[in-house]
Amino acid sequence: MKIANSSTTAVSLVEASLKRIDETKDYNIFTFIDKDRALKKAKEIDAKIKNGEPVGKLAGVPFALKANFLSKNRPANASAKILTDFLSPVDSTAVEKLENEGAICVGCVNLDAFAHGSSTENSFFGPTKNSKDKTRVAGGSSGGSAVAVALNCVEFATGTDTGGSIRQPASFNGVFGIKPTYGAISRYGVVAMASSLDVVGFFARSASDLDLLMTITAGRDEKDQTTLPDFYGEKDVELIKKSVGYVKEFVDSSALAPEIKSALEAKLSELKSKGYEIVELSMPTLEYALAAYYIIQPAEVASNLSRYDGIRYGFRTENLKAEDKTPLDLLFENTRSEGFMRENKRRIMIGNFVLSSGFYDAYFLKAAKARTLIIEEFEKAFEKVDAILTPVSPNPAFKLGEKVSDPVAMYLEDVMSVPVNLAGVPAVAFPAGETKDGLPLGLQIIGPRRSDKNLLKLVEEISE
Repeated sequence: MKIANSSTTAVSLVEASLKRIDETKDYNIFTFIDKDRALKKAKEIDAKIKNGEPVGKLAGVPFALKANFLSKNRPANASAKILTDFLSPVDSTAVEKLENEGAICVGCVNLDAFAHGSSTENSFFGPTKNSKDKTRVAGGSSGGSAVAVALNCVEFATGTDTGGSIRQPASFNGVFGIKPTYGAISRYGVVAMASSLDVVGFFARSASDLDLLMTITAGRDEKDQTTLPDFYGEKDVELIKKSVGYVKEFVDSSALAPEIKSALEAKLSELKSKGYEIVELSMPTLEYALAAYYIIQPAEVASNLSRYDGIRYGFRTENLKAEDKTPLDLLFENTRSEGFMRENKRRIMIGNFVLSSGFYDAYFLKAAKARTLIIEEFEKAFEKVDAILTPVSPNPAFKLGEKVSDPVAMYLEDVMSVPVNLAGVPAVAFPAGETKDGLPLGLQIIGPRRSDKNLLKLVEEISE
């Protein structure tokens, strides 16, 4: 990571970032560029360095902000029409910590609206294109973040991961992405999707950069009662068993693309040659993870999105005329109808259905029980191995528009990533080769809760 010092100025780093952003604008990465503010902060950092004053660990480092993070006086629209022109009144905790260490936000990047999607095609601003092939998707929901890092627009980018939204775009674009242990980093100031699944994480071009970002941002936050006491870096990292497992059900899946299967097998063979014990794991309850996820997640989405009513903030309809309805009813109905995109509406409707009287027990309660079984399955697996190596997604990046009209096909892209969020365990996606057409292939390494630093050390070793 390039950090400002006596020989490399913060201004030069920011100017290079802004130049690269302009060169790659046809990828539709950025929804807002904060040029003047970024250059002003860079000049302040350079002045401190010149005067011998202390600067932070990220002095002058340009970064991109996924547009569902609140940063004071910057747009926080989550790429959604209903939040058009909403300027944040506060800083999210993660952004505050990054900027306190001298990192410079150069702008906000695209995502699926409210992070609802696996391709960044569900954005009010249009899709972001894959960094290697403009005819293919960037992945989602953090597609803008992944492409910004992959195309060297920034040194790192923030992301959120609810069911794979950091790991899948990282995999599709050949960069590193971490989904931390649930509660490792504060979610205060991040637009909520599904509160029991959401985590804050990062994209970078190395595992060591991710380690630095975790060191800075992890820890307890009184503004977010789900955060854990700071466990990151508490003790020396030591892999106890030096063993890595793979999930038999994933490897045997007919949905797994041959090139991804080959990449997984090659990495397992490489690990074995480095002295790791390779253990086959059978985890049959993971078969139910996708179904459980797409009940729990929409239920929490429906609850979190109920606050968008056209009264307090964001988009408000002007269509308030109808003979059979009051203006207030029309305000709620038309604001939500016009402001939410198709995928947002689909998840709200599913969520309200599974939470409704008569269906809560039949759907939501069963999904919650399945989640408990999945958590237990991971706990049993980690009694046998230090970590689990799996694909991130069954396929490389698919064509733009290929799955937009088939939501089930789109949801199936999450089948290997959502179990991690249901269990609350950490995972790191890393590059693992390319297809014959030059598309990146990624794998993920999964560990028990609070093993985030171990995983990054392992990734640093096995991704060399």
